[in-house]
Amino acid sequence: MIAILDYGAGNVFSLGNAIERSGKSFVVTDNIDDLKAASHIVLPGVGDASRVIAQMERRGLLNFLATTKKPVLGICIGMQVLCSFSEEGDTLCAGVFAERVLKLRGGDVKIPHMGWNQVNDLKGPLFKGIENGEWFYFVHSYAPSPGPATISKTTHGQLFSSALNIRNFYGTQFHPEKSGIAGEKLLRNFFELKEID
Repeated sequence: MIAILDYGAGNVFSLGNAIERSGKSFVVTDNIDDLKAASHIVLPGVGDASRVIAQMERRGLLNFLATTKKPVLGICIGMQVLCSFSEEGDTLCAGVFAERVLKLRGGDVKIPHMGWNQVNDLKGPLFKGIENGEWFYFVHSYAPSPGPATISKTTHGQLFSSALNIRNFYGTQFHPEKSGIAGEKLLRNFFELKEID
């Protein structure tokens, strides 16, 4: 069973459909017992960093995430709130990843960054069987800067981390549930990951 963490973020419907297409069942929950019983935990995208962190603190979810050894995947805002800080609302985040989330700047590109873009410099099991330069779907105005946890990079006016990983925690700035075959492959790769010792 896959647990989609319920902290008031949007986009749960399309994520649930993508999980079911991968052959897995899921529950949307903020119940700690449900999260402990799940094999994998997904933090869905769409939302505001300060609001999401406040919701997670109020529900005791940050303390749980700090100690879980289950595979955790943060998508878009779900990854950003696992970073150390977000410029969105000057928010102190969970600090799982050391990277800081900054507003996209630079060049003549449109912000928010909406649509398909290439993901490069792929590393780690999340991208098993996925070609360097594959296209994924993005919708965001903020992104983590490249740093020690970076496992893929994308350029939109500037270079940013499009995926992160440290220990059992993974994150994607893009939306795999909206990224066609490549996105489904990435989700399947995540669901193959095991709990760490």
